[in-house]
Amino acid sequence: MSKLKDKKSLRIIPLGGLGEVGRNMMLLEYKGRILILDMGFRLPEESMPGIDYIIPNISYLKDKKENILGIVFTHGHYDHIGAVPYLIEKIWRPNLPIFASPLTRGIILKRQKDFPNQPPLRVEKVRDGSKIQLGPFKVEFFRMNHNIPDNLGLFIKTPVGNLLHTSDFKFDKNPVNEPPTNFKKLKDLGKRGVLLLISDSTGAEQEGHSLSEKEIFKNLDKIFSKAKGRIFVSTFASLINRIQQVITLSERYKRKVLIEGLSMKTNVEIARNLKYIRAKRGTLIKKKQLKNLADCRITVLCTGAQGEPEATLVKIANREHKILRFKKGDTVILSSSVIPGNERTVQIVKDNILRQGAKVFHYQMMDIHASGHARQEELKKMIDIIKPRFFLPIHGQYSMLVAHADLAKEMGIPEENIIVCENGQIINLTKKRISLLKEEVPAHYVMVDGLGIGDVGEIVLRDRKQLAKDGMFVIVVVVDRQSGRVRGSPDIISRGFIYLRESKKLLKETRKRIINIVHKATGSGGAVNWTYVKGEIKDKIGEFLYQKTQRRPMVLPVLIEV
Repeated sequence: MSKLKDKKSLRIIPLGGLGEVGRNMMLLEYKGRILILDMGFRLPEESMPGIDYIIPNISYLKDKKENILGIVFTHGHYDHIGAVPYLIEKIWRPNLPIFASPLTRGIILKRQKDFPNQPPLRVEKVRDGSKIQLGPFKVEFFRMNHNIPDNLGLFIKTPVGNLLHTSDFKFDKNPVNEPPTNFKKLKDLGKRGVLLLISDSTGAEQEGHSLSEKEIFKNLDKIFSKAKGRIFVSTFASLINRIQQVITLSERYKRKVLIEGLSMKTNVEIARNLKYIRAKRGTLIKKKQLKNLADCRITVLCTGAQGEPEATLVKIANREHKILRFKKGDTVILSSSVIPGNERTVQIVKDNILRQGAKVFHYQMMDIHASGHARQEELKKMIDIIKPRFFLPIHGQYSMLVAHADLAKEMGIPEENIIVCENGQIINLTKKRISLLKEEVPAHYVMVDGLGIGDVGEIVLRDRKQLAKDGMFVIVVVVDRQSGRVRGSPDIISRGFIYLRESKKLLKETRKRIINIVHKATGSGGAVNWTYVKGEIKDKIGEFLYQKTQRRPMVLPVLIEV
């Protein structure tokens, strides 16, 4: 009997979110039947010019459409739902069960409308306490504090044992716009026996306890009480709780609120319809109403605190916005922490704002932003409440996962019961053991570039980096088909390499070499291998240009036979 029981095993397959921040997606697989948890994207790295987003690789799900039991979403941040429009049609089938809280559902469905030819999604609403059965998985949803309303943790009953997935979370005794953590509910879930705790690791390297939204509200209040002119508040479009705080404070100090930025306007509209954002009649205004208001009666809520090129704050800072300009007396609040890699971009925005006479407040000056992620004391408390047999840290850079695993060891979980893994690895879970299988699934980056999904790979990125670094050198050569001789002088187009007017000597020598290369390659008579000729021009001219300039532009030969 025991051997039969051991054959019961659950496969847990992370396709994103481990060893990185964002791109969260995980599969639970039992006897070939698959439940999907989240489907998010992440933003590109600085070394990925032109890339819009990075999404999970779902090659493993190819030819497994009929085995997919459904998709469950934890909350409405794009790192958990953002990949839906890019991936859903690849796994969609009529009546594919999809479950999300009301706000998350609203954001998913609204975003689908922005993408043409999307399949019709049937997203069912779930709330705190909702229970659903999908094949061998019974999922119970429970509310968790984060920095967006309607965030749900997952208690999943499986044939192997109970799993608890925390979602992104923090323990906030005084949240804004939602009730505090229901510790009684968590303790009750823990008492039901949790085989595996799957827990958010984003704050695992930070000591202490995360800031309460109540503290943020107090500090924002201080700024509002002293501001004499207009107040500009820039934050994430999805940070619904912060948006509500700004609206509440604006009403307290008799200010009207202009919301700028398409994503923020969209999210506010959805949240207001669902009663997650409340504003008195007349508080929210349109741009044309600004001219009738004194500066001390205006608040502008916008995106751009990360220095995004197309965001409202950046356009105003660069004097590119249609009607808004910063001026002396304005107060600008950057209510978000800087995402790693954006430091220089954000610094440039701050400097541009300050040059125009406005005053800038940011999270390093005072507590005007709180992360939505638990820090070490909260993470340890979660482990203590749930008391799992096995532990899997998720959501975070590899160092965060390791730090979280160390906390679990501190809390008494044996090292052999803790798995630190990366995307594509397969975790095998039984009642008595957790382990990594040798088998892996594809989990490399799939990049979104405009309308292209996955058509940009390492080779294209390498070419883009080379173009950005040393430019492009296009050589157009007209060749007589009969004699193989060059007609006229080769045309040269340089972009990002040299300025042609100031490099006449180099260009003259380059043309001479091009002609010699062509004549040498075609001089023996017979059929000419033009691919070989192009290769010779590319290699030899590339080497010559490097000798002369110590730069390696991308050399692109074009041969025209006449």
